[in-house]
This record gives sequence, structure tokens and C-alpha cells, in this order.
Amino acid sequence: MVENVVRLTIKMTVNENQLDAFKNIAHSTTEACKAEPGTIGYEWFADGDGKRFRLMETYVDANAAAAHFLGPVVQQWLPTLAAQCTVEGVELYGNPGPKGTELAVGLGAVIFPYRFSLDR
Repeated sequence: MVENVVRLTIKMTVNENQLDAFKNIAHSTTEACKAEPGTIGYEWFADGDGKRFRLMETYVDANAAAAHFLGPVVQQWLPTLAAQCTVEGVELYGNPGPKGTELAVGLGAVIFPYRFSLDR
């Protein structure tokens, strides 16, 4: 059900002369997410000059989001990725549950609880 889904958007700008390293790490994190059964979306978007990125993550529920936060993508890859860019904002959409809330707030996320939707 859509009201259980947790989404996350991360806004990033790649540091000068770090674009190739950033792209390699982004690819590695995407590959690592394939092993997370509760991760149903991990999508990268870039602006025209390829320096500003948005990562949109989607999880089946709060447990899947918490598992991602505690797993290798965040615990091992995030520090490496963060060294290649400036994180300008993190927004979480949905109910990440108590543990997910604690972890998301620790990452500086602003949380937007689920209200209602049209889901077809």
C-alpha cells in the first residue's frame, strides 16, 4: 500500500574535479542496493551540466528504509560518496518508523509524513 512506502530525496552538488569518482561511487551504491529486497527504487538524476544530482530512493516500508540506513550502502558507501560532493538537503516522505526517524534525522533529513494520495 502506498501509505507504507517510504521515499527519500537527496540533493547533491559534485565537488570540483570529482565528477568521475562521484559517478563511479554512485554506480556502486546502485549495484549494492540490488541486494536489498525492500529497496524498490534507487534513481539518479542530473542537471544539464552534470554537476547537480538528485537521488530518489523508494522503500516498501519503514523496515526496509531502516535496513538500508543500517546496511552497507549507507554505512560503507555514504562517507565515500559524501567526500565527492556537497549534500544540500535530504527530504524523507512517508512514515519511516521510530528507528528510521532517528537515523534520518541523524542524516539531517526533513521528514514529510504521509497524508493522502491518488494511487492507481
